[in-house]
Amino acid sequence: MEPVKLINLTTGYKNKEASIPITAGIDATLYSSELTCLLGPNGAGKSTLLKTLSAFIPPLEGEIFIKGKVLGDYSPRELAKQMGVVLTERPIIDDITVQELVAMGRSPYTNIWDRLSDNDHLLISRALELVGIESFRDRRVDTLSDGERQKVMIAKVLAQETPIIFLDEPTAFLDYPGKVEIMQLLKSLARANHLTVFLSTHDLEIALQIADKVWLLDKENGLTIGSPQDLGDTGMIANYFNRPGLEYDSVNRMFRIIDR
Repeated sequence: MEPVKLINLTTGYKNKEASIPITAGIDATLYSSELTCLLGPNGAGKSTLLKTLSAFIPPLEGEIFIKGKVLGDYSPRELAKQMGVVLTERPIIDDITVQELVAMGRSPYTNIWDRLSDNDHLLISRALELVGIESFRDRRVDTLSDGERQKVMIAKVLAQETPIIFLDEPTAFLDYPGKVEIMQLLKSLARANHLTVFLSTHDLEIALQIADKVWLLDKENGLTIGSPQDLGDTGMIANYFNRPGLEYDSVNRMFRIIDR
């Protein structure tokens, strides 16, 4: 059973007068043990699609299945045991320790008094270790760098123990080494823990070198899915992103600036 399946999905927004579609007719599947990156130009609908998959906004048409069950049929608590979400925005609460923030990932499982069991504590420690931040578990969140914060939010999702993780621009505001580190971390976690990891990003070259699968999205071409190698060899990446003075090198999976 596929972790995530989209059937004839139309995303967008509703106002008092009408529906405003952004993307339409999407049929696609996300698989476990894979890192899938959502790429596309500004305005293509990446954020809208990700918010729809994350249940922040409802689809206009079509269905989203999470492990064979319609997304809308999950209660919030049930869904929190299947899907973890990491947003670009910084956490509102930052006057707590790293360990306390990661512990919030256990909230779908704790009792009404939010008491952590011995197993909860073990899972929190394991999440900190997997992401490599156990050494600063007692640091306050407001003392962390942007890269450290991103690792903490990933650890929180791992503590949540969901088979599916959605991330919105997880490498935003990081320097180049930090971007590569986070992307490599997400790929290794997907493979080692059989997770379905799906993220949107503007870091094209990093995504094309690290991702297992790529979803290319824009309003003119719709959605195209494939491996970075296949999409490069068939010219699809060039179709989406080539501009005057910019050319995609499919052999090295990078863009070249052409002197004019």
